[in-house]
Amino acid sequence: MKIENNKVVKMHYAVMDSEETLIDSSYDHQPLEFIQGVGFLIPGLEKAMLGKVVGDKFVADVPAVEGYGEREEGFVQTVPQEMFAGIEDLDVGMQLRATTDEGEQTVIVIGMEDDMITVDGNHPLAGIDLKFEVEVLEIRDATEEEIAHGHPHGEGGCGHNH
Repeated sequence: MKIENNKVVKMHYAVMDSEETLIDSSYDHQPLEFIQGVGFLIPGLEKAMLGKVVGDKFVADVPAVEGYGEREEGFVQTVPQEMFAGIEDLDVGMQLRATTDEGEQTVIVIGMEDDMITVDGNHPLAGIDLKFEVEVLEIRDATEEEIAHGHPHGEGGCGHNH
């Protein structure tokens, strides 16, 4: 069976940046399980998965534009500290949820100076070319319920209400 849309895929992966610095890996814990074609994976990796079979081990080079996108300097803003009233221990590196014109978004505090706070709304991996080492472990047809929910279910269903 080949990987195509609406197949449940179980895989191990390691992801590195262009200097081969390890960013994340599933090899030390549970493999990743997802439904191909629902947009769970970044576009470049999802495209690289197509046509693979159980036992395939491969490397996928994913440019930033097919990963987490290019960095958008407009997503970096400096705002008055009073906009963060009620948030205790505000510090550089803290992730916060912000309401923007595009809806809820995660921002990271990247600077604090006087009464001004600089936040970055870019994904931490935006602008970074990625290299994935992948091992395909299992492939099966997704059930109608899994397709409707957009994610694989373990034995006994998905464990939450939809």
